[in-house]
Amino acid sequence: MSYLDQEVRRLLGRAVQGYGLIRDGDRIAVAVSGGKDSLLLLWLLRERLARIPIRYDLVAVHVDPGFDQETSERLEAFFRSEGFDYEILHTDHGIRAHGPENRENPCFLCARLRRTALFQAASRLGCGKIALGHNQDDFIETFFINICYSGQVSTMVPRQSFFGGEIVVIRPLALVPAARLRRLAGQLGLPVLENPCPSAKANKRHEVRSLLRDLYRKNSKVRGNVFHAMSHINTEYLPPPLRPQHRKNPPPPETTEDEP
Repeated sequence: MSYLDQEVRRLLGRAVQGYGLIRDGDRIAVAVSGGKDSLLLLWLLRERLARIPIRYDLVAVHVDPGFDQETSERLEAFFRSEGFDYEILHTDHGIRAHGPENRENPCFLCARLRRTALFQAASRLGCGKIALGHNQDDFIETFFINICYSGQVSTMVPRQSFFGGEIVVIRPLALVPAARLRRLAGQLGLPVLENPCPSAKANKRHEVRSLLRDLYRKNSKVRGNVFHAMSHINTEYLPPPLRPQHRKNPPPPETTEDEP
């Protein structure tokens, strides 16, 4: 086992333990897109079972966005050859998101449709948890995207409950930098697939990623400092929200003919 292999496994285990992501008896749907992160997450979670005292079940779930058939076919071949339980959901989410009838951001609509499909699949498969392959870079990039484009300080979280705890989304790779995952996926020879989405390299995340890479080159401590800062917030040195300004005679609310 290489040093890189050991380091990635150590960081995954630290996230699982530190954030309380997996318990004995869990049944987990692992969302597999075909990229390095999700493939490696599936691989590592199964490998981890040989070294820990608890047991859990894994089901690989791929939501095919409908751009081509090659991705789903190659993933199905990989799942079968490695003996993974799996389900492939064929959809037209990507096509609809980039179609002329969509007035939303393509990435926003596609992500919403994909998330709904994952929740439905997890419920049908009896999985109480959904594991996503977001890495440390994804957490940091989302943090900057929300600050720059949404005007709020927020990002992803390693563990998030939905529907009153019926389904829990977990992100076991939260502590692992993307570069380490890329190198390890190459060492293991995993069949990493190119993202066929036409918006893959033309979105806000790509812009923020380029900005952060420049910062990382100048100072290697920036990545760790930003990730640390997200959970160490000193609210005493942040400006409070402005109080709303009230008019002396506010205009009446708009009404429609259907209202009484």
